[in-house]
Amino acid sequence: MPEQPRLIKKYPNRRLYDTKTSAYITLSDVKDLVLARENFNVVDAKSGEDITRSILLQIILEEEAAGIPLFTTDLLAQMIRFYGHAMQGMLGKYLETNIKSFVDFQKKLQEQSQQFYGESSSQMQSDMWSQFMNFQGPAMQTMMATYMEQSRKMLHQMQDQLKNQTRSLFTSIPLPGFPPVEQAKAPKDTEKQG
Repeated sequence: MPEQPRLIKKYPNRRLYDTKTSAYITLSDVKDLVLARENFNVVDAKSGEDITRSILLQIILEEEAAGIPLFTTDLLAQMIRFYGHAMQGMLGKYLETNIKSFVDFQKKLQEQSQQFYGESSSQMQSDMWSQFMNFQGPAMQTMMATYMEQSRKMLHQMQDQLKNQTRSLFTSIPLPGFPPVEQAKAPKDTEKQG
């Protein structure tokens, strides 16, 4: 039977209470749980609502404000534009899949370094990753830029396909900005009759 997630309660006074340790904790402690890959849920103590995502977003906000931001202003603006858009769910899945691929790549790189160098400290692995990124930086940037451009084109193609599918599904219903099919064919029919 899988282990139940660790339960953290958030009280109206904004304090977080870890039921496993029976102690109040901070956002920094929750971040440590994330880094330790601890399975946990944060719930509102009053309503019982799961607010884990909200707490994780607060941690991201603190991290973005504290050091070198992970997200550029342009990227954040692009993400905001997807809220309420037909592609919102697809973008979330796309980002999740790509982050997982990146994490898998990093894990394989760490496993390979352990095979070559044996059991080494995490500091050595971190140094190796930094050296790899410094050495491969320009190549990785080019590869990522190409990948992002291909992804952007693919996303636009999917949007066009969705528009075309929508048009074909609703040909009898007038859509703003799109002439009904009957009107588009009407001039050709009148030319044949005249």
